[in-house]
Amino acid sequence: MTEVREITIVVKWSGKEYPITDLTDQDTVAVLRHEIFKMTQVRPERQKLLNLKYKGKPAEDNLKLGNLELKPNFKLMMVGSTEADIEDACQRPDDIGEVIDDLEDNDEEESLQNSAIYLAKIQKRIKDYTITELNPPRPDKHLLVLDIDYTLFDHRSSAESGAELMRPYLHEFLTCAYEHYDIVIWSATGMRWIEEKMKLLGVSSHPAYKIMFYLDSHAMISVHTPDRGVIDVKPLGVIWGLYPQYSAANTIMFDDIRRNFLMNPRSGLRIRPFRQAHLNRSTDKELLKLSKYLKDIAINCKDFSKLNHRKWEHYDPRK
Repeated sequence: MTEVREITIVVKWSGKEYPITDLTDQDTVAVLRHEIFKMTQVRPERQKLLNLKYKGKPAEDNLKLGNLELKPNFKLMMVGSTEADIEDACQRPDDIGEVIDDLEDNDEEESLQNSAIYLAKIQKRIKDYTITELNPPRPDKHLLVLDIDYTLFDHRSSAESGAELMRPYLHEFLTCAYEHYDIVIWSATGMRWIEEKMKLLGVSSHPAYKIMFYLDSHAMISVHTPDRGVIDVKPLGVIWGLYPQYSAANTIMFDDIRRNFLMNPRSGLRIRPFRQAHLNRSTDKELLKLSKYLKDIAINCKDFSKLNHRKWEHYDPRK
């Protein structure tokens, strides 16, 4: 296995210094740009990295940082401007799930899952990320990890109350799942947003089930893929490293974007996105049907990693 060495780069921009600590020598310059963007909101294509050179020329995006032989806490000079509409420009388009999730690149998924560089990043998350446990894990339970946006909640549509944007049968679904699963909420947003939405939807205070803990965007890692560029994903290994009673054999994750479980492709189930709540809340029964699937596999399947969640609607517990 390739030895992976952690790197810290201090970015000097607009009179301030930004330590970028979530890097290794196996990451590329493109990953560095992605991390800089997350810290400064200067888009990668707007960044001019003045003193990042390789053989006298500007370092190209596909070059590994280890090849640059940077000194510890190397100070990188950057020039770049944010844009007034940066937030809107970076929001996920409504159709991105369908564009990405139609791809069937299992070879790429397997290589990422076992890559030394990303396993090292997961270990760093296990070491540095602090989980605030709301409720303790229970003996002999499976693990269900849930996204929020478009999975449990339509966060884009307008409404007079959170209940109007809540996915139908949410509380019935969580109540049913809680019988066999400990439940974790993982959103690619900030913790404050997660807490507010769970309060708004009545999830955090419901008497029939309990949430074990929340994970936010800081628990995610960045990966560099040939076809998709640099993306942030939700590695279940972060949870498994902190709670060894869970593994691929007893964990399932729901998300409306398949790329979020790129590190754990066999543990993820892409749920149909819940959008346009005012039009679809009277007909959407996704959670109702998934409740049955969760119960069936919890009772009848000893190893979830042997399941094909893409065919969940055709699962037959008798086979």
